[in-house]
Amino acid sequence: MQVGNVTTPFGRRSVTLAQIKGQMRTAEIKAGKKADKWKVFRDACEARAVLGIQDRALAVLDALLTFYPDNELSEDRGLVVFPSNDQLSVRAHGIAGTTLRRHLAALVDAGLIQRKDSANGKRYARKDETGGIEEAFGFSLAPLLARAEELAHTAQQVAAERKRFRITKEALSICRRDVRKFISAAVEERAAGDWGHIEEMFLGLTRRIPRTPTVADLQQILEEMEMLREEIINRLEIQENSESMGSNAVQNERHIQNSNTESSNELEPSSGEEQGAKSSQAIRRTKEPIKAFPLGMVLQACPGIRDYGPSGNVESWRDLMSAAVVVRSMLGVSPSAYQDACEILGPQNAAAVIACILERAGHIENAGGYLRNLTRKATCGEFSLGPMLMALLRANGAPDRKAS
Repeated sequence: MQVGNVTTPFGRRSVTLAQIKGQMRTAEIKAGKKADKWKVFRDACEARAVLGIQDRALAVLDALLTFYPDNELSEDRGLVVFPSNDQLSVRAHGIAGTTLRRHLAALVDAGLIQRKDSANGKRYARKDETGGIEEAFGFSLAPLLARAEELAHTAQQVAAERKRFRITKEALSICRRDVRKFISAAVEERAAGDWGHIEEMFLGLTRRIPRTPTVADLQQILEEMEMLREEIINRLEIQENSESMGSNAVQNERHIQNSNTESSNELEPSSGEEQGAKSSQAIRRTKEPIKAFPLGMVLQACPGIRDYGPSGNVESWRDLMSAAVVVRSMLGVSPSAYQDACEILGPQNAAAVIACILERAGHIENAGGYLRNLTRKATCGEFSLGPMLMALLRANGAPDRKAS
């Protein structure tokens, strides 16, 4: 908004309200105030979106500051620089004259510099008898000194907002990945439920993400995506509980039948020592617990699991098992697949296997199917955790240990 005019030898130049406010600010600079010019410049760069200036305008401001001889802005030393357009163009990386004038005007409008015109409109300095600058005409850097604290505060706000945007975006990406894996696992394992409808809800939320989203946009979609994830987890847990109740009933029935069979067999004569040896070997093959390895060895082979511990680290087997539950969900391993692994391998070994799968997640397409395959092999006595740990120790450059 134009509120007045200033007469120059080359015509009348309009004065904007922003320029008048800038002049009022510079008039209020406290005596003795100083500010690091490059710190103020960095703050202006950080706050450029709020100030409404472009990168090329900041390049011109950078060039202007190079003509100020000291690192600290101070009224005691004068705040006016007076380079010619040719000199400015060279230090602004060869910017064209018309472009230079446009960005100088933008810096004035943004309240970062002020014009201090001479009678003939030229930029120069009048020196005294000792050679010191008595008065200079050109561009005053006083607004930068006057607004040093304001620019620093604005820069901090912009940085905080950018950090919040990044954290929200990362959280949404992780949540999207979790939901996608949960749905795929549920469909793959033929879990009960209308997973087609749930997938449509997921795709609908994904399509709502704008091409250039704001923090508010991402936060709203993140909240809805987290609700969808919780709903999916609740459905899978309900199904897991119902399956566990059913499997317990079947196991109880089998236990009764096996007890009856064993009782009747006791009354029958043995069919020979060879058959007895084979039977005991088969029982031992399926019922012998899989060897557990030291926690330190597991963490050395699988350092990635540490980040998922209760406090960002793993210091005990309990911590490792808690981290494994988080990673299991992240990798898309179904609760039933992990429960089977715990029953066959033991909770500690199952957690160690999850840590190994996490370490090689980039090479395993279906973590849930991979875990089920290992569990089946363990049931037949064909899986050992040792070789897997040894391979990861070698891959991570750790000193090889003998798994005995």
